[in-house]
Amino acid sequence: MHLGVAYYPEHWNNKMIDEDIKRIKEMGVNTVRIGEFAWHLMEPEEGKFDFSYFDMVIEKLKKAGIEIIFGTPTATFPAWLANKYPSILSKDENMQVRVFGGRRQYCYNSDTYRFYAKRIVTKLVDHYSNEEAIICWQIDNELGHEGSDMCYCENCQNKFKDFLKEKYGIINKLNKEYGTIFWGQTYNSFEEVPVPLKTITVHNPTLLLDWARFRSYSLNDFANEQILLVNELKGEHQSITTNIPGGFFNKWFNHEKTVKNLDFVSYDNYPVWGGQREPLHRAEIAMGHDFIRGLKDKNYWIVEELMGAQGHTVIGYLPRPNQAKMWAYQALAHGCTDMLFFRWRGMTKGAEQFCYGIIDHDNKSGRKYNEVKSFIKEVSSYEDVFKSVINSEIAVVYDYDNIWSWRFQPQSFEFDFTKELMRLYTPFYNLNTNIDVIPIDRDFSKYKVLLIPVLQIIDKQLSIRLKSFVENGGTVVFSFRTGIKDKNNNINFGETVPCNIKDIAGIEIEEVESLQKGQEVDIIGINKFKGKSGKCEGWRDIITPTTSKVLYKYNDKFYSDKACVTINNYGKGKVFYIGGGVNIEIIQDIAKDIVTEQDIDYIKSDKGLEVYLRKYNNEEYLIITNHTDTKKKFNDIVLSPYGSKIIKRE
Repeated sequence: MHLGVAYYPEHWNNKMIDEDIKRIKEMGVNTVRIGEFAWHLMEPEEGKFDFSYFDMVIEKLKKAGIEIIFGTPTATFPAWLANKYPSILSKDENMQVRVFGGRRQYCYNSDTYRFYAKRIVTKLVDHYSNEEAIICWQIDNELGHEGSDMCYCENCQNKFKDFLKEKYGIINKLNKEYGTIFWGQTYNSFEEVPVPLKTITVHNPTLLLDWARFRSYSLNDFANEQILLVNELKGEHQSITTNIPGGFFNKWFNHEKTVKNLDFVSYDNYPVWGGQREPLHRAEIAMGHDFIRGLKDKNYWIVEELMGAQGHTVIGYLPRPNQAKMWAYQALAHGCTDMLFFRWRGMTKGAEQFCYGIIDHDNKSGRKYNEVKSFIKEVSSYEDVFKSVINSEIAVVYDYDNIWSWRFQPQSFEFDFTKELMRLYTPFYNLNTNIDVIPIDRDFSKYKVLLIPVLQIIDKQLSIRLKSFVENGGTVVFSFRTGIKDKNNNINFGETVPCNIKDIAGIEIEEVESLQKGQEVDIIGINKFKGKSGKCEGWRDIITPTTSKVLYKYNDKFYSDKACVTINNYGKGKVFYIGGGVNIEIIQDIAKDIVTEQDIDYIKSDKGLEVYLRKYNNEEYLIITNHTDTKKKFNDIVLSPYGSKIIKRE
């Protein structure tokens, strides 16, 4: 089990390295990550390569018995490269150059940048391919993070036109799919098609979706070129990963395609960041782990696990004693097998002065050091449990085309895709069930329940797969605005919403309403849920049941005969439709019924306790994490505030 820290010896006086390694080793660390921001140190002048500094560092780490993940340094290129070749710099929507001084300012479509990136990676990996202490290569660093996945420069403009030519072949086909007859936008050639820079009102929705697909293609082409290059050059004992940052659904690239050629996925787990007054909700932190595990349907690493307060310009919430340790336990519960904490020591200079580490600027081994030390000692004996396969019977399903479609046309100022995904995920999380978060093109057959949030885009092929899933006994939970668009981001014509799934849902939707901030509508339960009530925010579909039964209806003057939540029996299975942004408590009742009927293992616990089931060698283990600042009890086990325990289930 690899347990360790992100270490940047180049940030400090060389005289500190030996003492650092001694203290790192005493903490129980057996692995460090180095090098991902050190291009200039390796190539201080164009074509002059020098790896002597890291030769020295690696020799010291190796002598101490510490293994190494080495990051390729392409996220922070040297100043001489930007100065000589300014065309490598990306540009924002206003065509403003992102000047040298931050990080990831490069354009994925710059042939010049790709040449120099390929060259430094080739020299680096070739130099260390036989180094036994280097067990893994990390590609770049947090690809696409902090807005670096979007660029509008001339390189991108030209290659976008090539992308469209490859996709459509002839301009008339593009005109037809875009509906360019509207607003007189018809093009005579691909050269006339714009990239979506700022304009009056908005750009064509199909153009915008193609632009998002192009952005995803650009990043993933760059990433996989480097991954395949490292794979050719690395030693047989070395593996390849890259570190995925959070905010997955606010990115302009398909993560599954980024990681397809990796040996395993890594994650940077930050439950809190600069400016946050409190951490993410425990369910959203859990969902992040389930998303990362779902990218390759296998367990993963964390190479940056938060320990101290973080922020570049504004600092966020300070993790309370044992809280960051508890988040580390939660990560292992959800499929992390190996973990490196960020960072060894907080930096006194540069943009990350306020990213606190295990050791703070006073250089003392304090509370956080002891927390990490105790964590490493406690979890090391459970390696086999944490490396066991997680078999979930529930899956949340997402599609990046759909997510990007919503980002361009949110339809309500209150719409947020992650919020709507969490609206379906959280009730099942509260039952302590195991949940996968997966792309929509995955095989559904191993699941009993599919949770499908706000899926605007459904084509015939997907509808057939969903129909088969339900017919064979599966349960599907859809939420609002399902099936209104085709794959080109155009509204379906001549079909009743929800298009392509109205038969299995047993409903028709003739009218809808966008609800804005502070605007809620009342809903009341009937039949099984008679006597219960709730609110609907953000959006509402005005549902007419056909074969479905109503669970909640609208309680207002004009639509009291219309449904908000329905259930339909279809084949051997069931389909629920949640027609708006209803409160979690309503879906919680439905979730309890679903897991009971589908015979899915769930665990009752007090609010704020997460109890996650893992199975190994015909035995069951529970990883219990207390996400509250008060004592909690699970059965006869008492957990202190932010406490964590691993127990064998009897």
